[in-house]
Amino acid sequence: MIEPPAPAPPRSPVPWSAPGGPDGPARLPVRPGTGRFLVLAGVFVCAACGLVYELELVALASYLMGDSVTQASVVLSVMVFAMGIGSLAAKRLRRLAAAGFGAVEATLALVGGCSAMALYAVFAWTGDWGGDWGGMWANGPRCLLVAFSLAIGLLIGAEVPLLMELIQRIRRQDAGGAVADLFAADYVGALVGGLAFPFLLLPFLGQLTGALLTGAVNTVVGGALVLGLFRRDLTRRARWLLLIGNGLVLAVLASATVLVDDFERAARQAMYGQDVRVALQTGVKEVVLAGGTGGRPLDIYFDGRLRVSGRDELRFHEALVHPAMTGPHARVLILGGGDGLAVREVLRHSGVDRVDVVEPDAEVVRLARTDPALSALNEHAFGDPRVRVTTADAFGWLRGATPATYDVVVSDLPDPGITASTKLYSQEFYGLARRGLAPGGRLVVHAGPVAAGPRVFWTVEATVGAAGLRTAPYGTGSRRTGSAAGPERRPADRSRAPRDWGFVLAARTDPRPRLDPDGPRPSVLTEASLAAGERATRRTRIGGLPASTLVHPRY
Repeated sequence: MIEPPAPAPPRSPVPWSAPGGPDGPARLPVRPGTGRFLVLAGVFVCAACGLVYELELVALASYLMGDSVTQASVVLSVMVFAMGIGSLAAKRLRRLAAAGFGAVEATLALVGGCSAMALYAVFAWTGDWGGDWGGMWANGPRCLLVAFSLAIGLLIGAEVPLLMELIQRIRRQDAGGAVADLFAADYVGALVGGLAFPFLLLPFLGQLTGALLTGAVNTVVGGALVLGLFRRDLTRRARWLLLIGNGLVLAVLASATVLVDDFERAARQAMYGQDVRVALQTGVKEVVLAGGTGGRPLDIYFDGRLRVSGRDELRFHEALVHPAMTGPHARVLILGGGDGLAVREVLRHSGVDRVDVVEPDAEVVRLARTDPALSALNEHAFGDPRVRVTTADAFGWLRGATPATYDVVVSDLPDPGITASTKLYSQEFYGLARRGLAPGGRLVVHAGPVAAGPRVFWTVEATVGAAGLRTAPYGTGSRRTGSAAGPERRPADRSRAPRDWGFVLAARTDPRPRLDPDGPRPSVLTEASLAAGERATRRTRIGGLPASTLVHPRY
C-alpha cells in the first residue's frame, strides 16, 4: 500500500508582503488589463531614465577626460556586465517583487541622478591626474566612472526579473509573450530616452540638471507604480519605508537642483581659478574665458582643456603661421582658429587679399569679436574686410571647396588625441587640403607636443606625407618651464603641461621652415630659434609609423 505524500510545510511568512502570500495573484485597485498597461508604462519610463543615465556618464566623461571612444567603451561594457549580475541577484527578490522593485528604483534614481554632479566634483577638486591630492585620487574620475557604471548597471539589471514577476502576478501568460511585452516597452522607452538626452535634456537643462530631473522622474514613477498599484501586496511597514525612502530621494534631488548653479560656479573656480569671466555651453562644446583683466593673462578653455594661454599664445601662433607665409600668400585658408589669433598673424603680412576661416563653433567667433579681452588679444582681426568666416565642419567644407584655390592652408585644430578631432588628422582630410592648395601652396598643421607625445606627432607627419605632400617637421618651446603651455592641456595637469609644440609644414615640393625676409618681424620667433626647433624635432623621429585614416585611426 502506497502512503499518500505528506503535505509540504507552509512557507514562512515574508515580512514585506501583506497576508495572502507573494505567489498568488496581485490584489489590484484597478482591472487586470489596466494594471498590466500601467506596469508596461512604468517599464517604458524606467527604461528611458536608465538610458539617460548611461548617455550622461558617457558624455560627461568624454567632456572631462577626452577620448570618447574609450569612455563609451568603458561605461557600456561595465554597465552591460553589471546588468547581468543584477539580474542574477534579483532572483532572490522575486518573492518580494513589489517591495524590491520600489527599493531598486529609489536607489537607481539617487545614484543615477547624482552621478553627473559627483563625477564633475571629483574632476574639479582632484583633477584628472589627482592634482595636488595624489595617492588614491590619482585616477579619481576614472575610478568613479567605473563605480557608477557598475552600480547603475546592477540596478538596471535587477529591474527586469522583478517587473516580470509583477506583470505575471497580474495575469499569467506564457513566458515568451510576457518577455515580448516587457522588452517592447523597454526598448521603446530606451529610444525615447536616447533621443531626449541630446535633443532636449542636454541643450535645455545641461548635464547636471538633466540628470537630477531624470532621477526625480524615475523616483516618482517607480514609487507611484509600487505604492499605487501594488500597495495591497505590501505590509504597512513596507509602505511607510518606501514612502519615506522615495521622499528622501526626492528631497536630495530637489536640493541638488536648487544648488546646481552655485555648485557649477564653485567647480569652475576650482578648475580654472578665481578669474572666470565667461562660461557657456555652445552647441559644440563648453567654453570658458578666465583672466584677461587687471593685467592678468587671458586663458581660454574648451571642454575643460586649455586651448589658449595668454602667457604663451604668441609663441604658438607665430610658429604656426609665419613659416607657412614664406612664399605666395594672397589667399589663405584657416581651418579652426575661431579665436582670431592665427588670423591676426596672417594679417600682419602684406599682400594678403583674402582670409577664409572655417570654424565649427559660431559662439567662439562671436566671443572673438565681442569679448573685450579676446578681441584686444586678436587685435580685432575679424573686423578686417578681407576676413570671411564660415561656420562649418572643416572636413565637410573641404569636400566642397574649389580645387587649387589657396596659397596657404593653416590647420589650427584641436589636438589629434581628442576623438572628435581624429578625422581632422586623417589621410583623407589632408588629401582634401592638398587638393585645395594652389601651385606652390603650403599646408601647416599643429601636430601636438613633440616631447610629451612623439608617437602622435610623427604619426601626423606620416599621415600628411601619405596624402602626397612632402613634409618638414619643426617645433618651438614654451617660454617658462612648467608654464600653462598652450593648447590641449587639462587645467589640473599643471605638472604635466606640454612644454613645446610641434608643427608639420608641407607642400608638393620640399618645404623649408624659414621666415619671409620681406615679411614682418615676429615678436618672439627668429630664424635661429626656428632652425633650432627643426633640429630638435628631427632628433625625436620615430620611423615606420602607418598613416591614420578614417577607418583606422592611429592616435
